[in-house]
Amino acid sequence: MASEQIGYRGPTACAAAGITYRQLDYWARTGLVEPSVRPAYGSGTQRLYSFRDVVVLKIVKRFLDTGVSLQNIRTAVQHLRERGFRDLERLTLMSDGATVYECTSPDEVHALLQGGQGIFGIAVGVVWRDVENALSQLHGERVDTGETLVGHHPADELARRRNRAV
Repeated sequence: MASEQIGYRGPTACAAAGITYRQLDYWARTGLVEPSVRPAYGSGTQRLYSFRDVVVLKIVKRFLDTGVSLQNIRTAVQHLRERGFRDLERLTLMSDGATVYECTSPDEVHALLQGGQGIFGIAVGVVWRDVENALSQLHGERVDTGETLVGHHPADELARRRNRAV
């Protein structure tokens, strides 16, 4: 089953991203990271987050933990959203604490480091794998039927497709 057909409820997204439900709710209500599978439609409805949404939640958490302001994180997430979250797992996001930079090559990382100021980076591929591992231990939900999936690994479908292509 394609990972786009699987959603994760709020508590599962929180557990995989390492955030509180209060953070998740605030970020959804303020548009920082909204659930792309199913938004809340008032009281009693369950938001459903995609795998990529959970990766972005974890990236936001990492930036907050290192002291980047929420406003700068909003700018970075908006940039990622505008580029369509393509090749997210291949990015390194760097920050000097004020600005977030997108690096797609070792040369770009090196150029930022040569600037001399303190800088830290988030290798999105590592976050991607962390989220895959966390979600493989948690419950997902089929978007079309609502069926609960236990221990679903988001990369399983991709691996099956690769094996068939060989």
